[in-house]
Amino acid sequence: MVGFLAFWVFLLVLVAVLLFFSVYIVEQQHCAVIERFGKYNRITTAGIHLRIPIIEVIRRVSLLTQDEMMRMDAKTADNVTIGVEVSVQYHVDWDVRPQATESGIYKSLYTLADPVGQMKDYFADALRSQIPKYTLDQVFSEKDSIAEAIYETVAAKMYDYGYIIVRTLITSINLPENVRESMNRIVATRNDRESAKNEAEAARQRVTIAAQADAEAAEKRGQGIAALRIAIANGTKESLETLQETGVSPDEANMLFMYTQYIDALSEFAKSGKASTVVLPSDFNEVRSMFDHMLTAQVADKNDSMPPVKPAE
Repeated sequence: MVGFLAFWVFLLVLVAVLLFFSVYIVEQQHCAVIERFGKYNRITTAGIHLRIPIIEVIRRVSLLTQDEMMRMDAKTADNVTIGVEVSVQYHVDWDVRPQATESGIYKSLYTLADPVGQMKDYFADALRSQIPKYTLDQVFSEKDSIAEAIYETVAAKMYDYGYIIVRTLITSINLPENVRESMNRIVATRNDRESAKNEAEAARQRVTIAAQADAEAAEKRGQGIAALRIAIANGTKESLETLQETGVSPDEANMLFMYTQYIDALSEFAKSGKASTVVLPSDFNEVRSMFDHMLTAQVADKNDSMPPVKPAE
């Protein structure tokens, strides 16, 4: 009786263990490849499933998009060796095919032992065939075009192995230290030249503006002097006319006007001149003699300017 009970207990435990190992769960964005006696049998998707313990083995495959950072060297057209960092996003092709052996899941599991290593080799080869087409400056300006070119090359090859390349980005371009220092000097020199050009242009603008201001000021001064002289001439004319109306002859009026100007000039010189003493003639007859000579010269000039009188026939 005891032996019979022990048998049933053993049987129940065995069934429980087998049942426990028969049930398996596949997570979302994953799949499971079932192998029976080491041979491919079927693919199961997310959810709860059963398998034959011991006989069937589970191999799980992630369908999530993964990111791989790759670092490789290449030489540009101007013979500069650079280090390039490439970010590659990829995932297993999960599209369903009529034949399971044609699916991306099957290919990704059974065609490549090291898919990431193979992918790196493809990208290194594609990059080294693209970089020599460009100079160093062009590599920086055309890095998106280079990334697109290597993407198209590698994506077609990896598709045959069940992998989809989602995106390829060139994230960094590393230069040798001597090249980096040389480029920094070139940029600094270019900036200094541009700064000097801007400063020269600013100086030219300042000189031009100052010259224009001086020209305008000189024009205004000339207009002021002309207006002043016109006003003086009008005032002189009115003064002479007033003197003549009182019975003074024109010559006497001119002499009086010149004498007045002479006195005004001496007064202005005494006010604004640097000398502290103004020396006047000791004999005022000398002043009168000077004005007599000026008047005589004026009359002579007037007589010379008159046309000659023809003799009567």
